[in-house]
Amino acid sequence: MKNTEIKVIIVDDHALFRLGLKGALADSGITVAGEADSGEALFNLLETMKADVVLLDIVLPDMSGIEIARRLTAKYPKLRILAISAENNAPTVKALMEIGINGFISKRAGGIDEIANAIRSIMDGEEYFGKDIAEIIYEIYVAKKNSSEKIPEFTDREKEIIDLCRKGLYSRQIAEKLFISPRTVDSHKTNIFRKLGIDSTVEMVEYALKHGIISMDS
Repeated sequence: MKNTEIKVIIVDDHALFRLGLKGALADSGITVAGEADSGEALFNLLETMKADVVLLDIVLPDMSGIEIARRLTAKYPKLRILAISAENNAPTVKALMEIGINGFISKRAGGIDEIANAIRSIMDGEEYFGKDIAEIIYEIYVAKKNSSEKIPEFTDREKEIIDLCRKGLYSRQIAEKLFISPRTVDSHKTNIFRKLGIDSTVEMVEYALKHGIISMDS
């Protein structure tokens, strides 16, 4: 985004923060076209002013930054949103990601150089998330991935067979111990394999131990 004027609006209810950020961005060649100390002030400003980027604090006196971001993306889809806030917990980050903001920097970590780089990056069509925000995003991804992995339901008999396989018993030995036929044992194992999408006893036992279906102490 070189040699192109970038117009931003700072939305923060702390006047000293806006003043400092405005001066620092001017030194970086970025124009602060307007300031707002609330959500209502921001939307009033946008009625008469065009901007490229909104630098949005998440905690404001009249409405949440999440609600503001949702309304901005609906009414001004071309407007880029860069959240700059100390409110960087996982639920907040997740909500803003789902809305589709362009970037997020923590006030605790982001310096003026990073803010300027973030603005230029999102103007080039990229997303920009500060290091600590990126770590939260990764944690959200891992949690979502783990929750989406559903563990199949197993009958008590199937759990018995898995545990006896862990102890190294073969189908005939398991059958004798449980007073059932070897064919019945093999039928149970086939059902277990089908539930897990595997085809070996070793994989079955490894999965069961990893997911707490059986334990080494049993």
